[in-house]
Parts: sequence; structure tokens; C-alpha cells
Amino acid sequence: QVQLVESGGGLVQAGGSLRLSCAASGLTFSGYTMGWFRQAPGKEREFVSCINWSASTSYADSVKGRFTISRDNAKNTVFLQMNSLKPEDTAVYYCAARSGAGTIARWSAYRYWGQGTQVTVSS
Repeated sequence: QVQLVESGGGLVQAGGSLRLSCAASGLTFSGYTMGWFRQAPGKEREFVSCINWSASTSYADSVKGRFTISRDNAKNTVFLQMNSLKPEDTAVYYCAARSGAGTIARWSAYRYWGQGTQVTVSS
């Protein structure tokens, strides 16, 4: 049974930082591309970033230069370091996993999903 468990969300002021973590179990972690998506109230789920087994990464234009994705294959964990946070970053952030090495931004390509963690950025 595959499980993805996010942590690290919370309330932060604009300009602040948060680090999200996603612990994976039940899968061969190194064989999966891991992604972060987010969904704000009343909006569609959107791609944030992803990283494949060889640490190739992709970012949404809205977070480039502010967010950094990384992974620790020994600990089956993926991270999202979020700096210079803005109120428009407020959303539920989801961790997702897809088999293979493609750094794909389309959410429908990801098979496994976590429950999400709330990130709220106050102005």
C-alpha cells in the first residue's frame, strides 16, 4: 500500500519561508518522479515542481527562484523549500508520485497522492 504523508505546512508572513516534507512508503522510491502540486480555494490544482530519480527538476514559472525541490532517496522523502512566500502561494500543497523518470507537470500523470498540507501566507 502506497502512502505519501506531507508535513511542514503552516501560517507564515509574506516574505517568510517554509519547508514541506513528503515521506513515501510502499513503493520503490528511487524509481518514481515526485511532484508537488497546490490547490487554492475555488481554483484548479496546479503544478508547483517535480524531481525525478536523477534529481532533474522542473518548476512552475510562478515559483522559479523562490522554491527548491529536493529528495533523499535513502529516506524516501521529498522536500520543498519555499522562500520569499507571497499571499498568492496560499493553498493546500499535495505531494504526488508517478512511476518513471519524466518530469511531467500534468497532475493526471501522477498515480499516488498525499492528503495535503495547508500553507497560509499572510500579507
